[in-house]
Amino acid sequence: MSSDARSLFELLPAIHRIRDAELARAEGTERGPLEELLAVFAEQLDVAQENLDQLYDDLFIETCADWVVPYLGDLIGYQPLHGEVPEVASPRAEVAHTIALRRRKGTALVLEQLARDVTGWDARAVEYFQRLLTSQSMAHPRPDNLWSPDLRRTEALEWTGTAFDSATRSIDVRHIASGGGRYNIPNVGLHLWRIRAYRHTQTPAYRVGPQRYRVSPLNHDLPLYNRPQAETDISHLAEPDNVPWPLSPLRLARHLQRYYTGTNGLAPSLALWLNGSLIEADDILVCDLSDHAGGWAHTPPPDGKVAIDPLLGRIALPADAPDSAELQVTWHEGFPADLGGGEYERGTTLPAPPETTTLVRVPDEAATLGDALTAVAGNGVIEITDNARYDGKLENARYDGKLEIEVAEQGRIEIRARNGRRPVLDLTSLKVIGGAGSSLVLNGLLVTGALLEVPALTDDDTDENANKNQLSRLELIDCTLVPGLRLQPDGMPKQPDEASLELGVAGLETHLTRCIVGAIRNHADARLEASDSLIDATDPTRLAYAEPDGSTAGGHLALDSCTLIGRVEAREIGTIANSILLARSVDDEAPVRVSQRQHGCLRFSYVPAGSSVPHQYRCQPALAIQQALQAAKAQNPDLDASAQAAIEREVTARVQPGLRQQRYGRPAYGQLTLSTPQEIRQGAENEAEMGVYRHLYGPQRDTNLRIRLREYLRVGLEAGIFHES
Repeated sequence: MSSDARSLFELLPAIHRIRDAELARAEGTERGPLEELLAVFAEQLDVAQENLDQLYDDLFIETCADWVVPYLGDLIGYQPLHGEVPEVASPRAEVAHTIALRRRKGTALVLEQLARDVTGWDARAVEYFQRLLTSQSMAHPRPDNLWSPDLRRTEALEWTGTAFDSATRSIDVRHIASGGGRYNIPNVGLHLWRIRAYRHTQTPAYRVGPQRYRVSPLNHDLPLYNRPQAETDISHLAEPDNVPWPLSPLRLARHLQRYYTGTNGLAPSLALWLNGSLIEADDILVCDLSDHAGGWAHTPPPDGKVAIDPLLGRIALPADAPDSAELQVTWHEGFPADLGGGEYERGTTLPAPPETTTLVRVPDEAATLGDALTAVAGNGVIEITDNARYDGKLENARYDGKLEIEVAEQGRIEIRARNGRRPVLDLTSLKVIGGAGSSLVLNGLLVTGALLEVPALTDDDTDENANKNQLSRLELIDCTLVPGLRLQPDGMPKQPDEASLELGVAGLETHLTRCIVGAIRNHADARLEASDSLIDATDPTRLAYAEPDGSTAGGHLALDSCTLIGRVEAREIGTIANSILLARSVDDEAPVRVSQRQHGCLRFSYVPAGSSVPHQYRCQPALAIQQALQAAKAQNPDLDASAQAAIEREVTARVQPGLRQQRYGRPAYGQLTLSTPQEIRQGAENEAEMGVYRHLYGPQRDTNLRIRLREYLRVGLEAGIFHES
């Protein structure tokens, strides 16, 4: 009985309470009938009180129920946006901020804050009328309004052409809203950064040669990004430190203390450890380490100094440093989204294993992956707890580079990186063998050097009493299997014709979730499903999906929100939705060919013209061709065949996806260009872009920002949106 019910009972006259207690003793119950009745009254009073409390809470946006939010917003004229976008401020937060933002309505501070709140991207607002060349007035002098840049301010010159450009320009009368011009009296620009800086914590640098290292674990040149510092005050306009930019040598050298050790307790953008000891900022030299005369320029640095090139991600140790030194780096990499192996949040994919499951942590409880596989005995979970490089080339190798995973019958092995970790598996061989009903899960790993092979073993391949490979399920979550197996120093794939997955077992079900992989070879009687993944055969003309022999059609294929680069040869498909199949034909063959076209469907996807596939629903460029022909026939019902063919060719050439960078290992890998036609950039079923980055809802973010600009922009001003990355 609740305290409220007891208090109600205590309010009754003592004679009634005494008689009720006597009845309870006579009936052998804990409470009498009168007390039971008052307990029911107390429950209803609690419900009424809770309702009254909620009604009071509903008066405030911070505590109101979700259904009340639009009503409170309507009271202050809040305009709902174009749907909800993940990772973007909720309607509750927007309604709460509305009054505060309207007090500064029309200012650059508010416009910048709106851009951040509505898009979720880092932003910078620029009033371009402040950067117009004007004749000076003695009544209103503007010392910074110079007709020519100050060539002595080298750091300012570095920002020429960016959102932080301080140089003045002559007037440009084209409309800024269409991206035509910027420098005019009514113009305001909102600059957005779609690429984010992803942290890598104390990862081993790749040893290139004596005293020479690359930050990239894949031994390729890549730019290092700064860690954006959060703005804590709306009265502060974004500066270069508040947005993700590649670190330039000039900026890093002049502000080394800020980026290397951090200030005000903030985490640094860059840090180096040599043999476990942090290298002090005073011992860091920022210089050009590009290729020169068969080596690197400016190497070796003076004794006791460490040289770093942030544009190439190269590090050089002094000549007096030991040749076998272990160098670790904390750094930031530019990338558009949580995809592939990374240190981003993956907690929802890492449930605690059951108590009956064997859990082995590497290197805490087992020194090598081989020891861990022995400990789990074909059924268990192996968790890698560090960011180490697991290969067989260095003296402190954890195993010999060859990994064979044997899963017991009806067993399940999961090899996963701990949340916030990204270990690198540099292998020469990766083979999986399983008994009947077995499964393997890889989660959060970066694999380079070897393809993941599930071979169709026979008795000749194994011991006399061995069974054939009967692995039932293979699942890859947040993993990267490097396209081309390895990267060259310039970022090009080292083995572009090699596949990343070779699945030779009939009946095997393979699932990819948020993965980056190379080409796939899948048994004709196996199934492969992928979601939010990028499958890259390194070139649109190479074979991205086929049977292991590479000459016949692979098994069942289903894709959801994926980007696939390369030709497809599939026996059958399930549903391919919201995806981009970027393929080009070779020798006039169909770029995407499905053998059995009686079932399956492609919807809201880009399928190259000339493909042999099942039914297409609102796919491009077929839909655009159909609409163009209907419009032409409406104007000219007698449109002949040659004119129709010309329209088809024109639409096919126009409606094609464009990727900013098509090579893995570069910041804008797989990202659609802004010049990609709207049929593709808004062609998914929810009006988002097709392909692997559909979940970012880029077009919706832009639309929402334009809605807010119409509400908060001052009369007479015109705004343009510019994507810096």
